[in-house]
Formats: sequence, structure tokens, C-alpha cells
Amino acid sequence: MPKPVVISIDAMGGDHGPSVVVPALEIAAKSLPDVRFLVHGDEVALNAELARAPAARAVCTVVHTDKSIAMDEKPAQAMRRGKGSSLWNAVEAIRAGEAAACVSAGNTGALMAISKLILRMSADLERPAIVASWPTMKGISAVLDVGANVESDADQLVEFAIMGAAFHHAVHGSTRPTVGLLNVGSEEQKGHEEVREAHRILQDSPHFDFDYRGFVEGTDIAYGTVDVVVTDGFTGNVALKTAEGLARFFGNEIKQTLTAGPLAMLGALIASGSLKKMKQRLDPGRVNGGPLLGLNGIVVKSHGGADANGFASAVRVAVDLARSDFTAEIDRNLKRLTAEKDQAAKDDGAEGAETQGAAE
Repeated sequence: MPKPVVISIDAMGGDHGPSVVVPALEIAAKSLPDVRFLVHGDEVALNAELARAPAARAVCTVVHTDKSIAMDEKPAQAMRRGKGSSLWNAVEAIRAGEAAACVSAGNTGALMAISKLILRMSADLERPAIVASWPTMKGISAVLDVGANVESDADQLVEFAIMGAAFHHAVHGSTRPTVGLLNVGSEEQKGHEEVREAHRILQDSPHFDFDYRGFVEGTDIAYGTVDVVVTDGFTGNVALKTAEGLARFFGNEIKQTLTAGPLAMLGALIASGSLKKMKQRLDPGRVNGGPLLGLNGIVVKSHGGADANGFASAVRVAVDLARSDFTAEIDRNLKRLTAEKDQAAKDDGAEGAETQGAAE
């Protein structure tokens, strides 16, 4: 039998805490074989919830702490005062070798800061990135960064492409993910200098484990033109929040339209099966769970307001990553990138020496 995967859970984070986390673990326990959970939080509250969740109770070990980090606490404060909190302890379990991954619905800034402090960045990576799984016309795309970095230079955008492709392969099953750089147009002269330079690097590096397709535009995200869309955290977060707002707007408009009168309600009844499928397709919880890519460990951020199904989805992302060769794939592509840069520098040096010799 395969060795069980252990996932560390911050049970006190998010808008709902144990009242959502434990039912989510009940869902996960029934659908994910050979998975165990280290659940960090208040043991009284957790045991009360676990008493109503027999499947979760059988695979959970409660690690008590009465300390938690508030959702509005600043990252610097969380780093100074967060030691011993449920969020801190959940991440620390990875470093200690007690868990393969961590899931938290807590304060995003605090989770990012504490994860970087405890786990550190992977070698050769400059910045972490948060990746979002995005429903599209063709399936699920990965979009990153969606909030970890306001600004990103060309090298960081290339790193995001490498990490995003490895994520899509591990979680969404693509064999050779297609990758695009988000830009204001598809023409090569469009966009700012960092995006154009990242495009040049990716275009000139044919040995990655993914297929780079060049620039994509905002409309291409929903079309599913590529598997992975790369951008900086400012643009990615604006795009994500805009999409979430539009989804709620259209959902509300459809609801009002279908309850406007007897005929509309009859039509809704006839189309109820199709409408249910559409609702499930657009449900953010179905693809909830944004990993913090680039760390020496797997940390998955769940939406703070996620329900039990949404948090369970984030747990599944953590399990999929823990069972994959995700980090090895990133390492392979980073080594290829470094080798190509070193070779280019040698070629430039040799060319410069030849030019100087000819001049002499």
C-alpha cells in the first residue's frame, strides 16, 4: 500500500473556521484514499465539529492551539506575533517533515509572509506567485500571479511560466501545457519592456516542458486559448476580482429573470437540469485553492469565504501536488533556463573577443 499523504490544516483561518473546515475534511476523507490530516486549532471547537464528522475524525489528528491570526492583521505583525498560531503551526509542520502540504483559508498576506519565513524560497527562484484555476470554454486554465507581487520583471515572469506549467500538469492533467503572456495585444511590439523581454526569453528557449504560444489578451483567458496565463500580481488580481464580480452579476441577473413571472418560472423548472450544470460550472468553489508557488514546500491558499465544498477542493489541490513530481519539473526547467543563459553569455563573450581581436 502507498504511504499515506499527510496534509496540515489551518482550521482557524478564513471567515468560518472549524464550522467549514471540518465538514470539508469529511468530504475530503470520503473521496481521497490514503490521506491523513494534522488539524491545527482550538481542540474544543474542533472536537465538537469532529463528533459530527466520523470519516474526518478517523483520519484527523488535532494539534491544539488557542492562538490564531486575524484576517485583517498586517503581514509584519503576523510574523512578529504569529508564532504558535494555527496558521504558523500548519506551515511549520511542512518544515518539520510532519506533513507534505498545508492548506489555509486565512489571511493571505500573513500566510505568504510566514510561509516565506519558515520554508524559504526554492533555489534559483526570486519570488513566490499565487496561481488561480480559472474555468474557461475549453476546461481549466491556470492564471498567475494573482496577488503575490504587484510588479514583476522579465525573469520573474519567466519563472511564473515555469511554475504555472508544472502546476497545470500536476493538478489539471495536461501533458505539455500551453503558455501565454498576458498583454494588451498579440503583436510583438505591444506591452511594456518587461513583458516583451520575458517574451523574448521564452521564445528563445525551446527546451522547456511546455509549449510557449506568445502573447494573449484578456479575452483569451475565458476562451481557454492557453493552459497557463502569465502576468504580474497587480494585473492578475484585478482580472480575477473582475471575473468574480461578473460571475455574481450574471448569476443574479439570471435568477431575477427566471423568477420574474409564472412563465419564466415554468421555463426555469423545465431547464433546471441545465441551469444546475451551469451553476456548478461557474461555482468558484469547484476550482478553489491557489498554491503559493516557488516555496520549499506546498502551501495552498483557500478563499477566505469558501464553503465546505470549496475548502475540500483546496485540499484536493494540495493532495494532487503532494503526489506529483511538481517540484522536480520546476527544477528541471529552471536548470535548462540557467544553462541556456550561461551558454548565451559564453557566446556573447566569445563574439566580443573575436571582434576585439579583429580590431587589433
